[in-house]
Amino acid sequence: MTMLDPHVHVRHVSHPEVSAVLSALCASVPQVIGALVASCDGFLLACDLPEGMEPEGLAALTATELSLAHRVVSTVAEGAFEEVVIRNNAAQVAIYAAGPRAALSVLARPNASLGRLHLEARPAAKIIAARLSTLTARDERNL
Repeated sequence: MTMLDPHVHVRHVSHPEVSAVLSALCASVPQVIGALVASCDGFLLACDLPEGMEPEGLAALTATELSLAHRVVSTVAEGAFEEVVIRNNAAQVAIYAAGPRAALSVLARPNASLGRLHLEARPAAKIIAARLSTLTARDERNL
């Protein structure tokens, strides 16, 4: 098992507007290990993760969980997916909808306050959704 150094982070910056939100989120909650944004197709859009993690693999897993969560929500009740939390004795992963085509995945230590995590990550997901929407609109105008 590889030990991760929480002080050495890998940052994927193809979307600097989104990467800035991730960095601020990671800095605002001390128990957050890292975060990433993935498209619903599993492509990595931005990340701020400790060295040694596989950002592309985590992006693919985030998209898979997003798809599963959408399916569960549509089967059980009307409405859109908002968030899902996965916990074990070593970590927590919270995945938030970041608009209709992306997800914010936040990795935290097991002792992290879920309430504090939600307090910081929910608005971050909304900001990311808005920034991705702006980027998409700008890209479509340039076609």
